[in-house]
Amino acid sequence: MDKINFDFKNRTAVVTGGAQGFGLDIAKRFLESGGKVIIWDIDPKMIEKAIQELNNPNLSSGVVDVSNYREVEENVNDITKKSNIDILINNAGITGPTAPLWEYDIDMWKKVVDINLMGTFNCCRAIVPNMIQNNYGRIVNVASVAGKDGNANASAYSVGKAGAIGLTKSLGKELADKNIAVNAVTPAGAKTRILDQMSKEHVQRMLSKVPRGRFLEVEEFTSLICWLSSEENTFSTAAVFDISGGRSTY
Repeated sequence: MDKINFDFKNRTAVVTGGAQGFGLDIAKRFLESGGKVIIWDIDPKMIEKAIQELNNPNLSSGVVDVSNYREVEENVNDITKKSNIDILINNAGITGPTAPLWEYDIDMWKKVVDINLMGTFNCCRAIVPNMIQNNYGRIVNVASVAGKDGNANASAYSVGKAGAIGLTKSLGKELADKNIAVNAVTPAGAKTRILDQMSKEHVQRMLSKVPRGRFLEVEEFTSLICWLSSEENTFSTAAVFDISGGRSTY
């Protein structure tokens, strides 16, 4: 499948969880489309590997724990001294363990929600003022079908992603009178390392729910992100875009 060309010249994007999986492919596509990209990740070794793999002068990085607001704010302040932040992709996330709610480890519950929901809030809170000042912005929050349907034995993840969907709808409406679009995407299972965090039984159960009969390809996901992040998206905001292979089409 030939890639559609997008124009991200003179645009700067922050991609959280950008050193691997969805985030790495998004960063790659933005760079190929002429943009400047700053990847944030909590794993310095993965960042180093990503920088070597992408090998692009328009790529920079930061070791950032998105669940820590002060870290996020400090990095945003450093970036905005030099340039605007035009695009924010809130991609950082973890699935956490699979267990019934009444047996779920309390500390892990908090960690999963802190990264998936509070991380999204923290990045939006710190970056949106720069977008308002510049009267331009595109924000895409990576949620999940789990946030719409709820996955058994993955209550913390489902809650975090449901919260990200609610945040998207609220923030999108708050910014609707400006040239800033805020949208969410809800992928089903995809061929990324996140599947390695799940039991084989859980992965198989996820796959059985997808009418297409396969997992999402990373490149398919990136194409949707690119359109939502582009200047071509002039009207859609506060919306949830399904990319689940027919599993959750609402």
